[in-house]
Amino acid sequence: MTEFCDVAGGRIACEVTGSGPLVVLWHGIGVRRQDYRFPAPLPARAGYRVATADLRGHGEPSLGRASITRTDVAGDLAALTGLLGGPAVIAGHSLSGGAATIAAATRPDLAAGLVEINPFTRVPKTGLGGLLRVRRYRRCAFLITGTRLFRSLGLWLRYLDLAYPAKPADYPGYLAAPAARLREPGRMAEFLKTFNSPAGAAKQLPHIKCPALVIMGTADPDFAGPRAGGEAIVAAMPAGAGTAAVVDGAGHYPHAQSPEAVADLVIPFLEEHAGA
Repeated sequence: MTEFCDVAGGRIACEVTGSGPLVVLWHGIGVRRQDYRFPAPLPARAGYRVATADLRGHGEPSLGRASITRTDVAGDLAALTGLLGGPAVIAGHSLSGGAATIAAATRPDLAAGLVEINPFTRVPKTGLGGLLRVRRYRRCAFLITGTRLFRSLGLWLRYLDLAYPAKPADYPGYLAAPAARLREPGRMAEFLKTFNSPAGAAKQLPHIKCPALVIMGTADPDFAGPRAGGEAIVAAMPAGAGTAAVVDGAGHYPHAQSPEAVADLVIPFLEEHAGA
């Protein structure tokens, strides 16, 4: 059942299932909390209380936020975790992976553990990373004030086609809902606010105080070398804080493409660290 929580500057829609130690899942840009429709039930069945929430400007939250940076989202994540009775293992995908990093570093009282899934946590050497070297994608991107942006729904959908090298069976139907949301007045403007630097997250990596797990899909076109990218994130954390793992053949959305493989990595991490 959808619940609404008021945080600074707006409302957040979330769903909570299961009981036990708290796990909070935050999705990436251009989609919604149902991005975790496959993996979220797995830890819930394993004895955890799992919350999935909509990123500000996406899904059901209110519009009109001044910005959607990783620091902004980290504040939302921390606020929701507090309202739900944290601490929690906080998990974020893509932009929200960087946000989860900031939340874990700045609110260690709320973070029992950190999971980053294909995160934009470090500053890539070129634009959006390895994705810019994909020939089909290069035709979708163009330069505006030094930042490559998606300026239409069609370009975003073409990106998603690349980001899912293998698609879930329900992919066409699932995609219809966030696509319809982005067609609503004001939604594309909110979406474009997400295109900003991960520098704030990168600065917080050395300050992580909780155990961390970084999961990368080996076929993610956003990274020139996904495995090396995950290892570099861990290397920027304090010694011994993080572990990097990969999901073979998965693209930028391993949790939706290969949920069982992601759960096989996450649930043992939860067993060791959730509620600690």
